[in-house]
Amino acid sequence: MIEFRNVTKSYNNSNHPAVANVSLRVERGEFIFLVGPSGAGKSTIMKLLFREIMPTTGQLFFIKRNIINFTERDILKYRRLIGMVFQDFRLLKQKNVYENVAFALEVLGQSPRKIRQKVPVALEKVGLTGKEKAFPSELSGGEAQRVGIARAIVKDPLIILADEPTGNVDRDNSKQIMKLFESINENGTTVIVATHAWDLVDRMQKRVIALKKGRIIRDEQYGGYATEY
Repeated sequence: MIEFRNVTKSYNNSNHPAVANVSLRVERGEFIFLVGPSGAGKSTIMKLLFREIMPTTGQLFFIKRNIINFTERDILKYRRLIGMVFQDFRLLKQKNVYENVAFALEVLGQSPRKIRQKVPVALEKVGLTGKEKAFPSELSGGEAQRVGIARAIVKDPLIILADEPTGNVDRDNSKQIMKLFESINENGTTVIVATHAWDLVDRMQKRVIALKKGRIIRDEQYGGYATEY
């Protein structure tokens, strides 16, 4: 479904590429962990996948289409197929839980009827039924991240991209969040998680792509975090 072909991304303020000659394939329905130290290139790969930034060199394909050549309209359609989950939640403080999740559909032009149907289903999936009227300031870190996940899944994406999704929650909530991603993946959604949470990676035994200084140093099915960094 996704293919990187010799992708390099360099930033003007850096002496070495953030991503260097990366080639990899992601099949539909996979669950992948991107691991490695800070600065290894994990977030850059996420931004490339979301078409937030462009490669300096190389090609990047989605279902055999080169996303580098996408028009603005193509990019909007492509991003509708992607659900993003962030470390810092990025909830709208002036909106309650229901409104935060509904907003993801409103920007896509979904009808009020469709929104009323889909938002409660998404909130139930993440265990937040009954929290619809709560505002972000009233939520725990784990609850706030589950709102972020509900917002990502409410539009039925093909892909979930999660960048350090457990970075601001405690250990117990981290486990629950990973179980949510696992459940989402079991329903057919491709899930890619960038993380430092070595214990969760070791426990879950999914495909692991390890990065160091922008290069892939290990790509292993049923892998662990490892300590070669």
